[in-house]
Amino acid sequence: EDYGLDGQITLYQGDLFAPLAGLTYDLIISNPPYVNAASVAALPEEYRHEPALALGSGNDGLDATRNILRDAARHMNPGGMLAVEIGHNRAAVEAAFPDLELVWPEIEGGSDTVFLLAREQLL
Repeated sequence: EDYGLDGQITLYQGDLFAPLAGLTYDLIISNPPYVNAASVAALPEEYRHEPALALGSGNDGLDATRNILRDAARHMNPGGMLAVEIGHNRAAVEAAFPDLELVWPEIEGGSDTVFLLAREQLL
């Protein structure tokens, strides 16, 4: 509303793709939780005020990313793109998904924090 975009954006609240009920998009952007269990356990006290699901994502930090990769294609139009922020977990993502040809754009945080995939790579 502050930027006059309320007529162009629809917000959905729910567990990943659950509230989308068959809707499809040209672009899906995600910043899921991606902190591994060991790092969550070592976080300073002030981080413990966040809901547990806001930061942690299983032992290797990739549980939410696995779910996104499993379900994203059903919510993408042909030629659609997926962008996922995964912190500095590039090595873990590449090890977990060796058959995916991920594109790692250089952004302010480096070239190991966001990956891109086309819908067709997920089929």
